[in-house]
Amino acid sequence: MKKILSRLIEKENGTALILVSVAMLGLLAMTGLVIDGGSLYVTKSHLQKTANAAALSGAQKLIEGEIAVRGIVEEVLHFHKEQTSLQSISIQEEDLVRLSLEKKVDLSFASLLGMEQAPVQATASAEVGIMGQAKGAVPLGIDERFELELYEEYELKTDTSGVDHGWFGILALGGPGAATYYDNFMNGYQHEIRVGDIIETQTGNVAGKTRDAVKERIDNCPYTLETAIDKKCSRIILVPVYQAYDTSGGQIKKVMVKGFAYFYLTKPVSGKDTSVHGMFIKMTGPGKIDESAASRGAFSIRLTE
Repeated sequence: MKKILSRLIEKENGTALILVSVAMLGLLAMTGLVIDGGSLYVTKSHLQKTANAAALSGAQKLIEGEIAVRGIVEEVLHFHKEQTSLQSISIQEEDLVRLSLEKKVDLSFASLLGMEQAPVQATASAEVGIMGQAKGAVPLGIDERFELELYEEYELKTDTSGVDHGWFGILALGGPGAATYYDNFMNGYQHEIRVGDIIETQTGNVAGKTRDAVKERIDNCPYTLETAIDKKCSRIILVPVYQAYDTSGGQIKKVMVKGFAYFYLTKPVSGKDTSVHGMFIKMTGPGKIDESAASRGAFSIRLTE
């Protein structure tokens, strides 16, 4: 009887040892999968963020040409230490940038099964479109009927007449008053404006506030046009493009936003002058795309893939 019990105990011990061994192998396999899976996930996340950043940065340079696009993409990849991961880049002139990245990740547990590495891929596309919604506009406006020429010198009048039946006018962004006008001119209106918004016009003498704001903006950005665009500094202002909405008494009382334009301040306002001097330029900036907006050189970008 004792011999039989001993044999049963030995058999149970052997079975338990086998079960423990199998459990340990399973645990090790799960640990290996977690380690390898985590490594793949982290790499994929980093690679996708890099692809998105490179595509968005490249799209911002589309209006400057293919050389500029490739240059900034290389800079972004170098910054993220992924310059060797670039597989392909496709550029559609002034419209879209698409690129793909791939990186091989060394595996830990899977290498025991003969799989040393696994490829991780990421793709991203970014397009340029007409700006239809944005923050930071100044309280000046331009009539959409005005056929502006990019990079030609213009004078935006800021006298006491508000918005007349000419091409330029003063807008009461956030309400009337010289102090509000100055704050919005100096810092940009901090609420979003979009195509279709109705905005009241501004009356009163704001020549002095305009002079002060323009001087400070230029002082904060004493650069040439090319450098100012690259730095996106305060010398470049965002101007709403409007359509007359409420006209009475020989003046436009309200306007409807139809789009946006960028304006580079070329010189300060002189003592007796009531005009803002500068030129309309082509540039991308933060905002949302609306293909129904009036196209006046202001564009935004967005990821499409």
